[in-house]
Amino acid sequence: MNNLNITPEYKEWLGTLKSKIRSVQLKAALAVNSAVIEFYWDLGRMISEKDAVWGSRFLESLSKDLKKEFPDIQGFSVTNLKYCRLFYQYVSISPQTGDEIKSSAKNEIYQHISQIPWGHIKLLIGKVKDQDAALFYIHETIENGWSRDVLALQIKSNLYSRQGKAITNFKVTLPEPQSDLAQQTIKDPYSFDFLTLTKPYNERDIENQLISHITKFLLELGKGFAFVGRQYHLEVGESDYYLDLLFYHIKLKCYVVVELKNTKFIPEYAGKLNFYLSAVDSLLKSETDNPTIGILLCRDKNKIETEFALRDINKPMGVSEFTLTETLPENLKGSLPTIEEIESDFENLEQEGE
Repeated sequence: MNNLNITPEYKEWLGTLKSKIRSVQLKAALAVNSAVIEFYWDLGRMISEKDAVWGSRFLESLSKDLKKEFPDIQGFSVTNLKYCRLFYQYVSISPQTGDEIKSSAKNEIYQHISQIPWGHIKLLIGKVKDQDAALFYIHETIENGWSRDVLALQIKSNLYSRQGKAITNFKVTLPEPQSDLAQQTIKDPYSFDFLTLTKPYNERDIENQLISHITKFLLELGKGFAFVGRQYHLEVGESDYYLDLLFYHIKLKCYVVVELKNTKFIPEYAGKLNFYLSAVDSLLKSETDNPTIGILLCRDKNKIETEFALRDINKPMGVSEFTLTETLPENLKGSLPTIEEIESDFENLEQEGE
């Protein structure tokens, strides 16, 4: 309707809402985020109930009235009111039936989501539709203290689908619950999109860039990894060996050897990594450390072949793929057509066909 301000029902409803806001202002002094998030959910519920009654101009009138009454409070723009409505629907309304849900999964989202900032919640509403994925990102944000930008990056890289998906032998080489924790620690694939390499390049080139972007590299590896060294030297017998990358995992309380292979996985890689893990366990591991874990990062792998290769390995290891951004060599860039040239060729072909 066109003039909501003179509608008695609207005035009564607005008065109730104003009282709620004043109450929230008092609560917010003790618990700013949780009180505001609870209010936004309640506001979203109230808006959802009146949407069909008062029509498309409802939110515009409500925004104007609330800004006039509470000029010092942020969050009453039309856009934010829409997010409040979406927030309520996100955690409380079934997309299949349109009914309010009382299930434990939805309640769990509501219980935990108030622990993250409103900006993070808006990002989840817009980007993550699956409730299990939403719970995963909420828990990870709380545990790791992710900023909004980091959360956006993890959603974009589809961390939920990659976490714990590596092929490993942890179930038979590590005791519980360490085996489960180790499994969840390793992703597949790892996304090294912050690297840009020009072919041809080898493992050492990838190592160099990973270390030069160590902050982003550690973020992609996940919480708990502490960098020890690259090309880490070990002397076994009278021979010298060099580990590509060596880490210590604080939660797992163990060393982690990462070997990079810019090729498809072959079984021989598992045997060599098994040797490295034995060497680290003998030369570096203390009595209080758990068994060393190995991660083989390859460009590609065959699932059955990889599972066979790990079956009789007695040291804990996992195999994952990794992706990165490849750029064209400078001497090829000028010889390839641009997007504009390709479009022009298509237009010429269409004109010739007419």
